[in-house]
Amino acid sequence: MAETLSPPGPAPKVTLWAPFAYSIFRAIWIAGMVSNVGTWMQNVAGVWLVTTLTTSALLVALMQTATSLPAFLLSMPAGAMADLIDRRKLLLLTQGFMAVVATGLGVLTLVGGISALGVLGFTFLLGMGAALNAPIWQSVATELVPRPALPSAITLNGVSNNIARAIGPAIGGAIIAYYSAGWVFLLNGISFLGTWAVVYLWKRKPTVTNGPAENFIGALRAGLRYVQYSPSIYGVLVRTFAFSFGAAAMWGLVSVVVARKLHLSSGHYGVMLSWLGAGAVTGAVLMGRAGSRLNLNQRVLLGVLAFCGTNLALALVNQIYLLYAVMFASGIAWLMVMTSFSTTVQLSVPKWVQARVISVYMLVFQAGLSVGSLVWGELADHISLQTSLLVAAGWMLASTLLALPFPMRSAEGLDLAPAEHWPDPAIENEIDPDDGPVLVMIEYHVEPADWPAFQAAAEQLKRLRLRDGALRAGVFSDVAHPTLINEFFYVATWGEHQRQHHRFTREDKIVEAQVRQYHSGPTGPRVTHFLAFPNTSNVELATPMQTLESQR
Repeated sequence: MAETLSPPGPAPKVTLWAPFAYSIFRAIWIAGMVSNVGTWMQNVAGVWLVTTLTTSALLVALMQTATSLPAFLLSMPAGAMADLIDRRKLLLLTQGFMAVVATGLGVLTLVGGISALGVLGFTFLLGMGAALNAPIWQSVATELVPRPALPSAITLNGVSNNIARAIGPAIGGAIIAYYSAGWVFLLNGISFLGTWAVVYLWKRKPTVTNGPAENFIGALRAGLRYVQYSPSIYGVLVRTFAFSFGAAAMWGLVSVVVARKLHLSSGHYGVMLSWLGAGAVTGAVLMGRAGSRLNLNQRVLLGVLAFCGTNLALALVNQIYLLYAVMFASGIAWLMVMTSFSTTVQLSVPKWVQARVISVYMLVFQAGLSVGSLVWGELADHISLQTSLLVAAGWMLASTLLALPFPMRSAEGLDLAPAEHWPDPAIENEIDPDDGPVLVMIEYHVEPADWPAFQAAAEQLKRLRLRDGALRAGVFSDVAHPTLINEFFYVATWGEHQRQHHRFTREDKIVEAQVRQYHSGPTGPRVTHFLAFPNTSNVELATPMQTLESQR
């Protein structure tokens, strides 16, 4: 299966369905949907099995925690590995692991050797596989379609999951009703093997790495640093946690509503989730036709308000058919919100750090689900199910205020290709990539009238220096010649500075140009590189107490 980003004939119009013109995307999408069907069958079977094995609402809600907690623990390492190691090999490993775990759970269930805690344990192992798999799977989309088609590809991935959500629970519920949850688990194991086979046939082109290779710990730090100094990403993460924390009430307690409040069977629970999935698929079609009429803030706001209504309805409505309609509307809202978050994150970061930033996003999302499931489950056990859902609705309503300090911004027009415009520094002797620290000085001549504007632009550039690897950055003026201004940034090693050269994007180049326009010298700004002098410690200055001790 050869990889290609160019379909035969004219390039397709970028519509919702445009990514299907790329054969490799189409094959992986189909395999992913089959696997998603198995996963949703597994979710229904697992939650219902625990519901029948225990009387504790907390243990039932902890099924969501068992699924989400591994992502909280493993998302960042998984993202770093996805940026450092061949993603195809990692996908083969994770899909194979999940196939073995699901099969083992199925066998134990069929022979009657499973308990509620056992189901939680196996669910946790599957969650580990999913946590390692998710950042890789999400970032693979950028390798399968060109950037203009990426928003549609992300939406279609959401459609895949929600088609599976629409039919998976119904199939799972029917199998549970007529046979056993164990057969559901075995079918899920087979679905992972199908995805493994498709990924195995994918002939992925090796990634060309510019500059010295990163080590694992350095890669983790680089990912966290990138998020820290990217306000647009940070805002999405805050909004994501608030939404997933409130939405966890629905995911964690809907089975309890069906079984304990409405006194209905697993079939009704499966149909509830099917209506949710059908709504999400409908939401994708609506966004494809009319999504441009709503900006990102409006999409997220409508989705959050819809989920506020979902929690209210689960608390107050006793008619199952009305709840089906509510779940359908919730599915539309779910896809609208999650696609807005995911698209913004993936389009806002360059490829070198993409999987790591996606992993942070998924960590925050799963943390919201995990903590939310625990909180709403505890509240349902110790007070009442209705109170828990009403408080969750209040949380969702209050979270709409986050749109003011953390607005969503479109990233579709960003050019994040490497600028590659920094010339290599002149060096007299070879430098080991591990040598350092490195100090880079850029000398500007700026007239006093331009100082305020220069300072504002330099502050933006400082954030980019820190985001791309600098430990410190700043601007100083010469006390003897105030118009002589030096920008500096301090990097841990020579290798890290070489990586900075390739991390600077064309979008960043615009910010750099805004700073350089205030330079008034006869030539361009002078750039000087300093390497720590050999055998010099380069530590912080001693404190007065340390100085006194050394003089004794």
